[in-house]
Amino acid sequence: MTERPFGSYAPDGGANLADILERVLDKGVVIAGDIRVNLLDIELLTIRLRLIVASVDKAKEMGIDWWEDDPALSSGARRRDVLLENEELKGRIAVLESGHGGRRREEEPG
Repeated sequence: MTERPFGSYAPDGGANLADILERVLDKGVVIAGDIRVNLLDIELLTIRLRLIVASVDKAKEMGIDWWEDDPALSSGARRRDVLLENEELKGRIAVLESGHGGRRREEEPG
């Protein structure tokens, strides 16, 4: 077996799976299609499929970075959400305390 650099084609013209995957991730692939379900010329359901297969770097180059702001996928997004919620709660507490002079009001007999 002869050594060849990663990403190069085999001498017989074929490519191995790693070569193909490297090229696909480097360039990106877009697959798009629509599925429509009709009954007697009445459209019941339309499903639009859009699939992009690319490396993270290539996706960012294309302006796709939704996973960075999704709390389910990004610990940084979760931290930002917690910090924003914390600041909001601190503000609400400050408003409540300033309205009551910082202490509880006594219940007035009714």
